[in-house]
Amino acid sequence: MAEIVRFAPSPTGNIHIGNARPALINWLVAMKTGGQFILRYDDTDQERSRKEYADNIAEDLAWLGVKPDRVERQSERMGVYDTVAKKLRDMGRLYACYETPDELDRKRKRQRARGLPPVYDRSALKLTEEQIAAYEAEGRKPHWRFLLDQKTISWEDGIRGSQSIECDSVSDPVLIRADGTYLYTLPSVIDDIDMGVSMIIRGDDHVTNTAVQIQLFEILSGKSPKFAHHNLIINASGEGLSKRLGSLSIRQMREEGYEPLSVAIFAVLNGTSESVQPLADMEALADLFALDKVSRSSSKFDMADLNHLNARILHETDYSAVSDRLSALGVEGGEAFWQAVRGNIERLPDAKDWWSIAHDGLPDDAVEKSDEDAEFYAKALELLPSEPWDATTWKSWTSALKAESGRKGKSLFMPLRVALTGRSHGPELASFLPIIGYQRSVDRLS
Repeated sequence: MAEIVRFAPSPTGNIHIGNARPALINWLVAMKTGGQFILRYDDTDQERSRKEYADNIAEDLAWLGVKPDRVERQSERMGVYDTVAKKLRDMGRLYACYETPDELDRKRKRQRARGLPPVYDRSALKLTEEQIAAYEAEGRKPHWRFLLDQKTISWEDGIRGSQSIECDSVSDPVLIRADGTYLYTLPSVIDDIDMGVSMIIRGDDHVTNTAVQIQLFEILSGKSPKFAHHNLIINASGEGLSKRLGSLSIRQMREEGYEPLSVAIFAVLNGTSESVQPLADMEALADLFALDKVSRSSSKFDMADLNHLNARILHETDYSAVSDRLSALGVEGGEAFWQAVRGNIERLPDAKDWWSIAHDGLPDDAVEKSDEDAEFYAKALELLPSEPWDATTWKSWTSALKAESGRKGKSLFMPLRVALTGRSHGPELASFLPIIGYQRSVDRLS
């Protein structure tokens, strides 16, 4: 069945890898089923929503490879929400409440002290006209709660399996604030109905909201979409990620030179029964992923794991796929250079360091040559072949040097690597030596 799915971020900050997870999962499900992926901005909070954040979200999703079939903005649909809210009021399912936040807090504390669950007592339904008039005279503005049917709501979750919530243990939710603005729930349900959303895939922190939303769906449209609640990504210390803190933002990863495919693979496969592994493209990720592979326990993000995956992907990446980005970094050398260094980088900007070593000079923190190797270096310089050089130069040179010096293995190769690159490890010198070139090799051996 072709699924219509949506990703509904609030444009109040840049998205992080935890936000990217539901975006990618929804998009992959749409792609696998031949369905539709909707990017819908939850921008009803006019104070905190920013156009630049909405633009950044679109850019970050495009960088990851996510292509929306349509884009919607809740701020453009306020009239629709007002119409439905009036309908619910007329049905008696949306009722006015005049308690202040402090009064509600005191109620909850008294309930807890008596060993009762802190569920709203529906006292607003018992207000007389005189009491309401007195509140209005004080200048109080009501907030509006949805009157729940106190019954059991059950659904078959696409990830968590059979789920049920007893609605008599849930407070009637506030759908409209005292200032007239909407909370998330009502606009989201209305949009899902109007846009034909067939499956809602989101983080498992929304499981407790589901019973309320199913009741709203059934009242307003007579049916409810399917639900699937995936596990959340937490940081290394076990805490949830936050847009406000800039935790592991996709924008930061872009700027630091991570591959979009590695970030996408990690965001999707981490916390599933599939191992996090290099894949050819997003189509391969779609083929591998399935909702029933998602674990129910939280998924821990470890930057070291992402670095390892990113490196493995780069090690298999063709020059044609990175040539423009290398040029933008000021890296020349063409395909020969890329083939020489790609096996020794974690992120693409690392190639710039190796180009600088090959072309400009040894790094400031270069490993120093040992004075004990002075005679060896003199002999290496004496035996250094004239140009032109190719992939066979390194072997012929070191074979001759081995015969003359009697050295072999690490004692033969390590001093040469240190002298030529200033590093104790790095690219295979058979391919890297021609990039360093004859004159720079002479200068570094001298």
